[in-house]
Amino acid sequence: MHSSQNREAMESGEEIEIADDNNEFSSVMGRKYSPVVAHDNDNSAVVEMTSVRPGSSSSSSLPNHDLKKVKVGVHPNMASDEREESLANHNTNGPQRESKLELFGFDSLVNILGLKSMTGDQIQAPSSPRDGEDVTLTFEQPKPTADKSGTLMGVFMPCLQNILGIIYYIRFTWIVGLAGIGESLLVVACCGSCTFLTTVSLSAIATNGAMKGGGPYYLIGRALGPEVGVSIGLCFFLGNAISGAIYVLGAVETFLNAVPSAGIFRETITRVNGTDIAEPITSPSLHDLQIYGIVVSILLCFVVFGGVKMINRVAPAFLVPVIFSLLCIFVGIFSARHDRPAVGITGLKLESFKNNWGSAYQMTNNAGIPDPNGKIYWDFNALVGLFFPAVTGIMAGSNRSASLKDTQRSIPVGTLAATLTTTGLYLVSVLLFGAVATRDKLLTDRLLTATVAWPFPAIVYVGIILSTLGAALQSLTGAPRLLAAIANDDILPVLNYFKVADGHEPHAATLFTVFICIGCVVIGNIDLVSPTSTMFYLVCYAGVNLSCFLLDLLDAPSWRPRWKFHHWSLSLVGALLCIVIMFLISWAFTIVSLALASLIYYYVSIKGKAGDWGDGFKSAYFQLALRSLRSLGANQVHPKNWYPIPLVFCRPWGKLPENVPCHPKLADFANCMKKKGRGMSIFVSIIDGDYHERAEDAKEACKQLSTYIDYKQCEGVAEIVVAPNMSEGFRGIVQTMGLGNLKPNIIVMRYPEIWRSENLTDIPATFVGIINDCIVANKAVVIVKGLDEWPNEYQRQYGTIDLYWIVRDGGLMLLLSQLLLTKDSFEGCKIQVFCIAEEDSDAEGLKADVKKFLYDLRMQAEVIVLTMKSWEAQGEQQESVEAFSGAQQRVASYLEVMKQQAQRDGTPLIADGKPVFVEEQQVEKFLYTTLKLNIMVQKYSRMAAVVLVSLPPPPLNHPATFYMEYMDLLVENIPRLLIVRGYHKDVVTLFT
Repeated sequence: MHSSQNREAMESGEEIEIADDNNEFSSVMGRKYSPVVAHDNDNSAVVEMTSVRPGSSSSSSLPNHDLKKVKVGVHPNMASDEREESLANHNTNGPQRESKLELFGFDSLVNILGLKSMTGDQIQAPSSPRDGEDVTLTFEQPKPTADKSGTLMGVFMPCLQNILGIIYYIRFTWIVGLAGIGESLLVVACCGSCTFLTTVSLSAIATNGAMKGGGPYYLIGRALGPEVGVSIGLCFFLGNAISGAIYVLGAVETFLNAVPSAGIFRETITRVNGTDIAEPITSPSLHDLQIYGIVVSILLCFVVFGGVKMINRVAPAFLVPVIFSLLCIFVGIFSARHDRPAVGITGLKLESFKNNWGSAYQMTNNAGIPDPNGKIYWDFNALVGLFFPAVTGIMAGSNRSASLKDTQRSIPVGTLAATLTTTGLYLVSVLLFGAVATRDKLLTDRLLTATVAWPFPAIVYVGIILSTLGAALQSLTGAPRLLAAIANDDILPVLNYFKVADGHEPHAATLFTVFICIGCVVIGNIDLVSPTSTMFYLVCYAGVNLSCFLLDLLDAPSWRPRWKFHHWSLSLVGALLCIVIMFLISWAFTIVSLALASLIYYYVSIKGKAGDWGDGFKSAYFQLALRSLRSLGANQVHPKNWYPIPLVFCRPWGKLPENVPCHPKLADFANCMKKKGRGMSIFVSIIDGDYHERAEDAKEACKQLSTYIDYKQCEGVAEIVVAPNMSEGFRGIVQTMGLGNLKPNIIVMRYPEIWRSENLTDIPATFVGIINDCIVANKAVVIVKGLDEWPNEYQRQYGTIDLYWIVRDGGLMLLLSQLLLTKDSFEGCKIQVFCIAEEDSDAEGLKADVKKFLYDLRMQAEVIVLTMKSWEAQGEQQESVEAFSGAQQRVASYLEVMKQQAQRDGTPLIADGKPVFVEEQQVEKFLYTTLKLNIMVQKYSRMAAVVLVSLPPPPLNHPATFYMEYMDLLVENIPRLLIVRGYHKDVVTLFT
């Protein structure tokens, strides 16, 4: 509707008027922008925007709101009369038409710019002109992009080329000879099932959104987090680099078998299983494999440096010899013994099939020839490790996601088709190879595929060499890009050397990959290198399966893959199968691989830069938190499960520097309330003002406070509340903060020692109001006096922690003292508990009862009982007497002022905006009581590291100023004091 109005306005040449709105795109340096609907045949649309006064406000409900004019350029192909009419309309100030959707605001409407921003496309912001100038934007038609591939050429063929490799050509018949047909089928089925289940998981993840560079690293990292993604991604990189060495060794071995005279150090085998043979077997020497392998690796490195784009273009051409050689092999199998009789080639015979059905595991030499004195023993597990690289390569399609027409369809269909095709080919090949030759031929002729090929072996030799070199080039080009993708994510600083800019070649990563490849080529034996590559591939495949398992099990709202044929149970089976295969191959290799991945994970978690990729672990934490919150319910928490959740007021009294959002010692004290750092603190600050005006200030303050909490290494969250005043803000916090049983249960704040300042006259009423609100809300209160002297973790304290346990508080004061002892600052202190007995005769009984109570609570403390007689007989120090006299005078002065005000107004006594009732004798009693307690604390706890005393509740109908006088007498001359008030819940228990 909005679009049709714009079109009508443009066709009529009128100016479109849209009310101002504060939005990200439409407000740039005080100017407003709106979309343009071009004519159907337009090649471009020109938008002219008049400048808008910065800071101007608008509202659709006001009649005099500011409007901006969007002038639409004239189509170049208009007729002359239409063009003149359009220009005339531009120059006339006709009646302005209001948008019917103006109420909704411009940027709330769906438009193409908004959709692009959702997909992550960067929209270039227009440059800001000088004030008073018009802005002209021209949206050109998109440039034609390069042709994209479909399912066949974009996914199926690359996967087929990567899966069909050297193992099939030069080791598969030998595997059939060792394992027999039956167990060879089991080997293929085991490896094929693993890759099939991994492909199903890969299809689900790949179709759950757009993919970027990095292949499996991108998938796993975004599903399991950067730590797991980097660790498994580096393992996959190593697997690719080692695969390059396998392909190089395979090409060199095939070449030396095809041209024996090219070998420098030739080896001739005349005995098999201790028996002389008629025809000696020529085998490539280890040194030949090493020398030629290093030379080929260096040549491939130069090719990669010189023509990566050409490699990608001609890569499909390497597949042609592979397919042609496969046809020649199968034609040769069916025509064997008919046109080319050979020793050991029986043709497709049932007798050969029966003889080769069982296994023949045995010792072999380095060349794979059976030898009782050989150094290598081959069994089912070892053959699984050797064969598994023949089923890898399923990630080739996902690595090319950027060049596919329809990623969501091509990756699952093409990858599954390639996996099923190759697995079917391997199963059929097992049956055919087992029936076409004798076991001795299968064990001694590793290039039996070339021997039986039609019309001559050279075709297969060429096919093997070309396919392996093509696969080696793919590995040497794909692995460096994977490493560069990991480095570009800027997770690990140590990988910064491998970073590359967009469009540039990863030369440093290529050199590192070639170095690893040459290191594996020096080993010179595919049979030893292949299991190592297998391990890294299996780690990666297990990661893909676990990623899909986690995402499928959590089933977050963002988990909507287009590939529907998946289930978390299949992914779990796939992950377990990967791990089982790893242990089948070699438990030592498995432990080394998993240890390497774990070390990388630990290193990333310690040294890496944190990043939120929306991974599945975060979703798991969220769901676990929700489930735990529901299981906790809203009932009272059992004392054994009680944890302190302090709500810390960051800056309630006075002012701190602007760059310090919280008193530094408050974070240290919050850490002292947790056992071994377990627990959560909520740091709260209240901003006075109107929420609509100060919402942005609150967001910025919350960011600063969160950063400061992290800097102080305190586990907690930051909350900023905007309220008309502190009292209203706290009242809202104490009622709404938290969920269920995860609400803050202790309010922590510093004692307002500056309350007598002239410009802070509202502190007493606010302070007393907060305490009363905590009592009503059943929250515990801890007030810290002497916060500036509170020790940090490096300042060791010696002496005692003294508790003046006057009223029942659910054991909170006892628990706080025990939590203090768990900190390095107070671990050298001892606890003293002071109790008051009514009569001297009750002292011993009270002491015994308290000791027994503390023993049952598993708390070690010295109990000191004071009697009322000793309380009354305490001498009064001069300083205390002066403080008491000063408090009396001030209270009398406050009371006289209130009485005079009441007489003038003809009203009862009023303080803090409400009526009060004061008995002077009661005031004297309160002052005297706090004085006596202060004298007792100074007498017995002069050397205490910290003193804890019960917080007296504010007396009803007493002015807040009077209560502050009582509190000042209580805390006088005590350097470090915690004033504690519990709540009607036990936080300690005697029972197990």
